[in-house]
Amino acid sequence: MIANFNPERALSLARETLQIEGEAVLALRDRLTPDFAVAVALLLNCTGRVVVSGIGKSGHVARKTAATLASTGTPAFFVHPAEASHGDLGMVTRDDVFVAFSNSGETRELLTIVPIIKRIGASLIAVTGNAHSSLAELSDAHLDARVDKEACPLNLAPTASTTAALALADALAVSVLDARGFGEEDFARSHPGGALGRKLLTHVRDVMRTGNAVPQVRETTPLAHALMEITRKGMAMTAVVDPQGHAVGVFTDGDLRRLLETTVDWKNLPISEVMHTNPLHIGPDQLAVEAVELMEEHRINQLLVTDDTGLLVGAVHIHDLTRAKVI
Repeated sequence: MIANFNPERALSLARETLQIEGEAVLALRDRLTPDFAVAVALLLNCTGRVVVSGIGKSGHVARKTAATLASTGTPAFFVHPAEASHGDLGMVTRDDVFVAFSNSGETRELLTIVPIIKRIGASLIAVTGNAHSSLAELSDAHLDARVDKEACPLNLAPTASTTAALALADALAVSVLDARGFGEEDFARSHPGGALGRKLLTHVRDVMRTGNAVPQVRETTPLAHALMEITRKGMAMTAVVDPQGHAVGVFTDGDLRRLLETTVDWKNLPISEVMHTNPLHIGPDQLAVEAVELMEEHRINQLLVTDDTGLLVGAVHIHDLTRAKVI
């Protein structure tokens, strides 16, 4: 263990850091000006792309801001200011909005390219800790991210200032997505690999079993033969269909267990005498998560899938939904 390590001091500094950064973020709320609404309008009315830039720790905040905007309906990308002055500025057009992050507002690399950006005709949003800085003065909308002090004991390392800038950027992104009417399905389209994407983009047809994999028998089929169909197909149930293929009933393993508790000579009974009529079903174009909700509501593990006319087109088991990571 390092000789000067003091667990109590570490805990004290951690609490103080969280206190300082929390107060820095809350202080932003009372310093919001009409420029914030101007910035939201600029992003909403942008017909090009949002170009986000910054250097050092502000650059990390800028990268995250670009990612947040892009994933919430506002096309955005990050450009390093030093690279911009060596060719990457060609990515910026007059239809774009340029968002610059700089705590001092005097970052040389940004001030080198901002006049060119303004001449191109792009709008400029500046997020700085100094409302009287060169970058703030040049902007079309300035967001004040200043903090009273850093959480660093030396008051040097960017800590509270980067937290404040990131929180302010998140507030901007949230306001923009709300104004766009950006919803869950829009979010899912931007995140098809995530859990929400799977829930909102996966349909029953994507996970259901079809063709010969679906257990099904006719109404006149003896129960003993129906049990063989259940065993072969491994879904713990069989659909019962009429001559045209419409689902008219269902018989499950649970129904069999309950039947075994009776004195009925069931082996030669036609399935129609012991099946559940009007079986629960779902359409192939419905969301897979709706199938999950139906199963949970009715405490079942499988569902028949039918078209608008009641024709059996498939079946889905809870295991199919689990494998597809819908649940």
